[in-house]
Amino acid sequence: MKDFAAEIRAHLDVEHFLNQAQLMLDMQENNMSEILDVMLKHLLGDEESATAYIEAKKVLFTRDAGWLLFVLAKTIQCTCSTFCGSYDYDPSWVCVLCTVSSVQRRHVAIARLRNPANFGRTSQEVLFIILVVTSTKEKGTKTALETGRTFATLFADVDLRLRLLGARNEQEFKQLMWEHMKDLAEEQQCMGQVMRMMIKMMMRLMRITKLFEHWMGSGLMEDWKKRAPHYLADYTDGFCGQNTLHKTLSTTFFLYFACILPAIALGVLYYNNTSGPSGEGQIDVRKVIYSQTISGLTFAVFGGQPMVILLTTAPLAIYTKVIFNICEDLKLDFAGMFACTGLWNSFFLLIYAFTDASKLMRWCTRSTEEIFALFISLALAVDAFRNVFYDFRINYHSPACYKNQSIPSSPSLSSSSSSSSSSTALLNNIEAGGKLLAYASECSRENSLLYLLLMLGTAWLGLSLYNFTKTPFLNASKRELMADCALPVSVLLMSFFGSYLFRDVKLKKFKTIDGNIFTPAPLSKLEWPAILGGMGLGFCLSLLFFMDHYIAGALVNSTDNRLKKGSAYHWDLMIIGLLNAFLSFFGLPLVHGALPHSPLHVRAMADVEDRVYQGHVYLKIIKARETRVTGICSHILIGLSLFYIEELKKIPRPVLDGLFLYLAITALHSNQLFERIMLMFTEQAAYPPNHYIRTVPQRKVHLFTLLQLLQLAVLCGFGFSSIPYLKMVFPILHLVMLPIRHKLVPYLIEKKYLQSLDGH
Repeated sequence: MKDFAAEIRAHLDVEHFLNQAQLMLDMQENNMSEILDVMLKHLLGDEESATAYIEAKKVLFTRDAGWLLFVLAKTIQCTCSTFCGSYDYDPSWVCVLCTVSSVQRRHVAIARLRNPANFGRTSQEVLFIILVVTSTKEKGTKTALETGRTFATLFADVDLRLRLLGARNEQEFKQLMWEHMKDLAEEQQCMGQVMRMMIKMMMRLMRITKLFEHWMGSGLMEDWKKRAPHYLADYTDGFCGQNTLHKTLSTTFFLYFACILPAIALGVLYYNNTSGPSGEGQIDVRKVIYSQTISGLTFAVFGGQPMVILLTTAPLAIYTKVIFNICEDLKLDFAGMFACTGLWNSFFLLIYAFTDASKLMRWCTRSTEEIFALFISLALAVDAFRNVFYDFRINYHSPACYKNQSIPSSPSLSSSSSSSSSSTALLNNIEAGGKLLAYASECSRENSLLYLLLMLGTAWLGLSLYNFTKTPFLNASKRELMADCALPVSVLLMSFFGSYLFRDVKLKKFKTIDGNIFTPAPLSKLEWPAILGGMGLGFCLSLLFFMDHYIAGALVNSTDNRLKKGSAYHWDLMIIGLLNAFLSFFGLPLVHGALPHSPLHVRAMADVEDRVYQGHVYLKIIKARETRVTGICSHILIGLSLFYIEELKKIPRPVLDGLFLYLAITALHSNQLFERIMLMFTEQAAYPPNHYIRTVPQRKVHLFTLLQLLQLAVLCGFGFSSIPYLKMVFPILHLVMLPIRHKLVPYLIEKKYLQSLDGH
């Protein structure tokens, strides 16, 4: 049944009927076919073609199971309780649905019969008939089923039907329906308000109770009590169950490639960001892999929510560049300043964990999470294409390539001129041409073309295999296997193409630093002003950690993922704080919960199936597996990769950028903000029948999307800024988004609509 208090379309359906009603009172016909004939002629007689009438007649009826009788094809009825306590169909009314291609708009007709008619097995005493005829081109909220549900909700009330039987004319009939709709909306709204008030009272009572029970670290103890009983199951669930072993194996390799390849790419970025005048960086790929191995193994064993994957990220690499620039400007020791900032960051994170600061994140709604998730996807894509542009600039558009085209041609040696001036000019030309040819030998346009080919090829192959379950090829189990192995297969195959088939094209390899990795930071070199400056940098960095890690955990613990063992935000924050204190002390890159790897980890371990609703296909998780095994095994493999660092150098850089594109695109799945952006460019007839499409006016939907895009644009403006110091404001912007959502947005969009648009 429809909720008239929430669904705006229900009101519009009734208003449309009252304005353009085809109402037939006290019909004399008793035969089902004759009654529907009369109603169709009233609906389609003058405005529509005869083709629509014939098509509607064909669609209305179908054969019964025994092919003996014609029965109505699509109807809506309600059930009622019997004297015996069971349920039976209400035989006094029926809503008949009809969808044809040759009508231009929706039509609704209601007939009241003078005498009850027999419409079949469940409709022996029909007095009211609602006929809904719609076009096949109508959008999801205006289909025959949705329109029929509106009127079925009204006619399900026996009191309304009794009053309609006594209506003396069409005006009274319409007035009764309009008044009943308003009463029903008020009743449903009151019930909703009562339920919300009760929930608020219960929440307040719980908060008051917790105030008396609150003490330092109580959130940590709650998380411990919640997750400790499942600790053993976190290991066994990685092996027990149908298809579980296959899922664990494929997810382990997925995580290995999804973590090691960004680690290499970000290691190159760290190296470039921490390179001084000598050109040698202070953080390289080896340090990033060590950091990934230590943090990943530790969190997989001791973390509260093992499905969260820790990574160093591009924003952290950029923040490291800010620290490096400050050290260069103020002549400070980078290793000591980096460790000081990291230790202050860990100090603040531990304060957040012990004071239950994560409870403040209940104000972090779905819209905030999705804005940040879309920003991460954009950041991955921007990093990939930025590297392509850089490669084209130094190779394809190298000055050597253009100078090669302008080499002056040597004069003919057969010239009859023998003057000394001519000979001198000839020698000068040959010498200049030789220099230009030597310079032009650095022109490598084939490098840029191969770069673009490998990047797009990796992304295309990965996405094709990821969506292989939607193809008719092979059988279901093999399609699922191909989808699970999409990332490793695409990376290995395109790496083979780049390193062996095109081995004559010399692609640039990443550099590493020799020496001891675990060297304590020289904190003694810092004076008190530098330490206080590190506290300011560490506080801003802690806000970035706090928001980013919570959002990653919230997307993992989303109800759509069907996880059952509970969250552990406070416990995870404590582990993150302790981990990063260790990493920063030894000059290793910092880590936190990462997007899109964390929700993709849940997706990789889950059983999914396609659900079709009104012609739209939705991917639905039907079984989730929560385990620590995949995180442990994948990070053991990452640690072993340190012994093969020279082999890893054979992975072409464009393949890493293709991986970024793959992760960026796959992360858009189930992102409601991205879905609503696409609605702006979608024909209304193709709108999916989502809950917010049914309950929120279309203008409000698009307004909410535009407000989110505005916030996203501000994030991108600061996050992608070329001014390093401006990026220090980026963590604070995350926090500012919360009051914007709760204090400013409600002035533009009513709260009842925000509950549909921004609810989990």
